[in-house]
Amino acid sequence: MSNPMMATLTTAISPQGPYVGRFAPSPSGALHFGSLVAALGSYLRARSLGGKWLIRIEDIDPPREVKGAADDILCTLEAYGFEWDDSVLYQSARTDAYQAKLDELLAEDNAYFCQCSRKQIQAMGGIYDGRCHQLATPHQSGAIRLVNRAQVAEFSDNLMGKVVVDHDFATEDFIIKRSDGLYAYQLAVVLDDAHQGISEVVRGCDLIEASCRQLSLYQSLGLTAPQWLHLPLACLTPGFKLSKQNHAQAIDKQHPQASLNAALSFLGQSPVEPTNVAQMLAQAVAQFQLSAIPKQREIILTT
Repeated sequence: MSNPMMATLTTAISPQGPYVGRFAPSPSGALHFGSLVAALGSYLRARSLGGKWLIRIEDIDPPREVKGAADDILCTLEAYGFEWDDSVLYQSARTDAYQAKLDELLAEDNAYFCQCSRKQIQAMGGIYDGRCHQLATPHQSGAIRLVNRAQVAEFSDNLMGKVVVDHDFATEDFIIKRSDGLYAYQLAVVLDDAHQGISEVVRGCDLIEASCRQLSLYQSLGLTAPQWLHLPLACLTPGFKLSKQNHAQAIDKQHPQASLNAALSFLGQSPVEPTNVAQMLAQAVAQFQLSAIPKQREIILTT
């Protein structure tokens, strides 16, 4: 039986104002082919619509960051011909904004501290049951969870169509600041996308379910949500995406033409003449077709 509080949010309506897209890598290693697909897909979408394309470095998880990776990412994007608008935004410069919003949510009883361990949550069936919000004497430390009153369970994706997530996942009070003091991705990405005026988020399908949590947060904060477009993931085997964590090979900065055409092919686009990268991207933008991108969660790479 469905929860009567659960919300359905449709984001297929055209946003007001000009198109603004972004690519937001974390500096946990060099860009790999999967990163290139995400960067290229978001770039082609933004430029084909005459919009802006921004870069954000999501550097709020120091234990996972690799020294020099942020600069290497920007150098790689330049080597592949990508040109971005405005200055690069670093999440590490935005922590005061994150904390101010957390303080506001706590003061309004829209967030609360939780001290439940992973083991305890597993004993609850893997989904946190909100027990710390029911305490007569609330905790004053620990992780911070959103009181998830919006409970968005589905949305419209501009490539994948209607996306529906598991009921329990949609209704859970999720973490917006970790117990180790680090700001959670869900909070940071929502505040930063709103801050930068992002009109459509183009990224990989590994984050497609998380979009419902972000939509719940947009509603809770009274912010206008962007549209969404999730690209297929580049995988070595089913369920095993290319990532920095599994040591995916860095893309070649010295000879980018072959990788650019491979990424275009992955996205269902026609190859372009392998001249200089600026001309390649210009041609790719001119012939970009959203309808040609495969509407599937994963694509298995063959070697």
